[in-house]
Amino acid sequence: MTQFVYGKNVIRQILTDSDRAKTIWMAVEDREIEQLAKQAHVQIRKTDRKQLTKLCGSDRHQGIAAEIAPYQTYEVEDLLRQVPDGKPGLLIMLDELEDPHNLGAVLRTADAVGAAGVIFKKNHAVGLTPAVAKVSAGAIETVKCAAVTNLSRTLEDLKKKGWWAVAADMDGQDYRSMSYDFPVVLIIGNEGKGISRLLREKCDYVISLPMVGKISSLNASVSAGILMYAVYNSQNPIR
Repeated sequence: MTQFVYGKNVIRQILTDSDRAKTIWMAVEDREIEQLAKQAHVQIRKTDRKQLTKLCGSDRHQGIAAEIAPYQTYEVEDLLRQVPDGKPGLLIMLDELEDPHNLGAVLRTADAVGAAGVIFKKNHAVGLTPAVAKVSAGAIETVKCAAVTNLSRTLEDLKKKGWWAVAADMDGQDYRSMSYDFPVVLIIGNEGKGISRLLREKCDYVISLPMVGKISSLNASVSAGILMYAVYNSQNPIR
């Protein structure tokens, strides 16, 4: 089984960091991608934008797509092995996030801060789709994701291993009021419903972003990005 991903940044990342690409489809000239494909011994096929749109199911392909093997998910233990030596570690847990653009943006920031991985539920949540791949700008290749059956049980297991659960919700303490110099599972809720009651009850801390404007909430991936960098700042202080 294969799927199509599209966008120049995504395809450069695939050709550079993995052997996932089976065929590159091109409706434009791009010498860099052509050279990368040749170095990786990946077939290039020329086509037109109309056919590319049909293959991708989207017209946002920038004239280039790749036919690839489906994206792999990992076990939580695989994510834990990504924690850098001497660092407390950061994991992102997504509670039924639905928008692929939010997941893609979360992956992109998770890569930027060196997070050990992203955890989401197998069912009732967005998965690793071509839309996610494009928004992630290649981070879908570099950030390991675990799809689990039960988020609450997974969180319990992580807490037994020494991780602390930090949930982002509307009525928590100001995120600036604490330091995050411990192993953090940062929990981001559903775009509309927020974090489920059962998961929130298992959290050690609930934090909020101060809102002084007229809009009452932020996009889920924007909130996640701000909080990921708050954790990064605590765990990687400037010497």
